[in-house]
Amino acid sequence: MGHKKYSQPRRGSLAYSPRGRAKSMEARIRNWPEVNSEQPKLLGYAGFKVGCIQIVSIDDREKTPNHGKQLVSLGTVVATPPISIIGIRGYRDDNDGAHALFDVYSSDMPKEVSRLFTVKPKEGGLEQAEKMLNKVSELFAVVAVFPNTAGLEQKKPYVFEVAVKGGDTKKQFEFLKNLFGKQVKVEEVFELGTTVDVASITKGKGIEGPITRWGVKKKQHKSRKSVRALGSLGPISPASIMYTVPRAGQRGFHQRVEYNKRIMIMSNTDKNEFKINPSGGFKHYGVVNGDFVVLKGSVPGTYRRLVKLRAQMRDIPTKVLKPNILEIVI
Repeated sequence: MGHKKYSQPRRGSLAYSPRGRAKSMEARIRNWPEVNSEQPKLLGYAGFKVGCIQIVSIDDREKTPNHGKQLVSLGTVVATPPISIIGIRGYRDDNDGAHALFDVYSSDMPKEVSRLFTVKPKEGGLEQAEKMLNKVSELFAVVAVFPNTAGLEQKKPYVFEVAVKGGDTKKQFEFLKNLFGKQVKVEEVFELGTTVDVASITKGKGIEGPITRWGVKKKQHKSRKSVRALGSLGPISPASIMYTVPRAGQRGFHQRVEYNKRIMIMSNTDKNEFKINPSGGFKHYGVVNGDFVVLKGSVPGTYRRLVKLRAQMRDIPTKVLKPNILEIVI
């Protein structure tokens, strides 16, 4: 008799492990790109996933077979309401890592934000923080985005940090000082045609077996009574199941970051430049009002979910080309 073949996971199946549920509806961005510029700028933004459309454009990728020809591609609409700069945080590096050195928050905090946490007024405020800049290694803007400004029912805002890069810490602090307590639009952070990274929480699928969750093969006919179960969980000794053995469990609702999503359209519904809303609005979302962007390709997560946009971290191009959009198909 021949040797019996047992189900084994595909190569690279441990790329994301453990596959547990995300702890929050808000994805975390842990790394930020460096900026070779003397002018400080914000490196992140946030929006809410709306739906998908088709984009007809001229392919401007050089040295490709379709260069100069019409190209139909998938586009994801992301509603991008203005974000509010509610605070400044400075970090100091030491032998134990980065630690928050100071926090400065706006005095006229929106009431939705003040319900999340209470800020005690500190003596000095911005002046005191400015004296500590010589100890600061990184500066971040504390921003808030409000879902109800994008047409959603949720009143509770999302509060997170956005890195500020470019120039020295003094220039960055002056840049944040001018934005302190104000609102920033997406066109002030990103440029049309640039490429961004998106971070979000994927769609939840619930509990799945190893066939669907890890992609292992089904067992052969008549080999066992079970077809979709693993052939072996490991050796008899040691009597423990290794973490490399594919098991059933949670699938979906994971935090993921997808790289290099090009901004194909950046507009506002009041401009009537692009008719973005289908008749009756987008399914599961409704009608988009205000600022929005259309990213080339797909975006992780379900509709209405928070999507964070970060400045491109990999394969940064030397020049930014504005896309030539011929038509959008809703």
